[in-house]
Amino acid sequence: MKKSLFSLAVASALFSNVYADDTADLKAQLEVLTQKIQKLEKKQDRTAKTLSSVKAHDAHDNIKFNVDFRTSYDNLNYKSAKGVEYKNDAIFSNRLWLGMGYAPTDTIVFKGQLAVNKAFGASYGQRGTGMGFDTFDWVLNETLTDDTIKLRQAYWLWTPTIAGFPTTWSVGRRPSTNGALINLRDDDPEQSPLGHVINMEFDGASASVKLDKFVNGMYFKICLGRGLTNAAGWASQASNLVSPFGMQQTPYPNYVNVDTSLDTSDFAGFIFSLYNDGQYSVKTTLYRGMSLPGLGFTYNNLGQITAAEMKTFGDEDGGAISMKIEGIGDEINDFLDETIVFASFAYSQTRPDDGKAMLGTTESKTGTSYWVGTQMPNLTGGRFGLEYNHGSKYWRPFTYGEDTLIGSKMATRGDAYEAYWTQPIIEKDGKSVFSMQVRYTYIDYAYTGSNAFFGDAGTPMKIEDAVAMGMDPIDTAQDIRVYFRYRY
Repeated sequence: MKKSLFSLAVASALFSNVYADDTADLKAQLEVLTQKIQKLEKKQDRTAKTLSSVKAHDAHDNIKFNVDFRTSYDNLNYKSAKGVEYKNDAIFSNRLWLGMGYAPTDTIVFKGQLAVNKAFGASYGQRGTGMGFDTFDWVLNETLTDDTIKLRQAYWLWTPTIAGFPTTWSVGRRPSTNGALINLRDDDPEQSPLGHVINMEFDGASASVKLDKFVNGMYFKICLGRGLTNAAGWASQASNLVSPFGMQQTPYPNYVNVDTSLDTSDFAGFIFSLYNDGQYSVKTTLYRGMSLPGLGFTYNNLGQITAAEMKTFGDEDGGAISMKIEGIGDEINDFLDETIVFASFAYSQTRPDDGKAMLGTTESKTGTSYWVGTQMPNLTGGRFGLEYNHGSKYWRPFTYGEDTLIGSKMATRGDAYEAYWTQPIIEKDGKSVFSMQVRYTYIDYAYTGSNAFFGDAGTPMKIEDAVAMGMDPIDTAQDIRVYFRYRY
């Protein structure tokens, strides 16, 4: 028994020594493996940091592009007060917007957009524009011109926070078309101007401050713009040019003001968003346009126009208040939740220069306009819209760039009616990639000069009075449009 116990003790001691040796080896191996794993983890961290830097570098160094390409069919019809009909049964056009954006940091971004807008098979020379203003800077990319690429937008946007208030600062060719409310029928993101009074291209600057810490969606924005620049061209005339007859010519060194040309025309105003909680919103704007252009007529003894020349006529003040409801009631049903209704009121007031007749009169005149509309879902997953606007005798907004071939419906001195159906065809991530729209616009003019500038051609006359004087102005205009649009 004792021998057996002794043998067991010896065997146990030997096993313990062997186990201890194995354990020590395992511990050593684990330490080696642990060190290797730690080295691998450090390498992985360094690699991840390097990849993150590369990704961040690439993200900041790459310009992001987007494409908006639209093919449209328009059927145009005009009728004069005496029943003469003018029409184009089928005008086809292509419009391309190539957008770009670059953000090197979180607080500054560059945005740009190049554009082509042309009729099928047409060129600028073939159309013989003559006295047309389709290449005027205010509407350069909204009219059908030739196949050249033009600049539509180019600006930097800086968004610092100052004293706890988010602000924006921007200079360049600003996004000043497709503003609030008019963007609904155009199926575009809302830009800052109120579409009731401002819808045209311009170069300028803006600065805004968000005040939503006080009221939901409140902000204040100042806008400055230049619509015309009075300056001689490069080497248009040498400063010491002398005629062959020894007579001194009027010198115009490079880019100086030209006395016989239109004055430089500037714009200034502000936009004040009073409230916006995502369902209810109210925006206001006030502006002044300075040294505004227009056609001045020269008449003979019989009262007939013998010449027309672009001149500067004076200033204009204006403003608008626009209200929008996105979703009627509080979750009554899906149809009302997705229905939009809006209303807007605007005014314009001329300020003629001394001795000049602005819109045909040397007196200051006020015009007004109101505009109502709705947009609602339909069974096809698209949107259906109805709009109506009315303008008074002296109504004159800056809506020359509105996307309607028959002229701006918002500028109508009379009544304008519109119905449209926008239908997404292909969608990705909830956004429309390929869509179509059918739109009908009808304008019934009560006064002449709705689409003119600020001079004699913009003089309002009742349609029947113009007829009594032997004229035959356009009485009604309509545009049926169908388009297919690709955006990505």
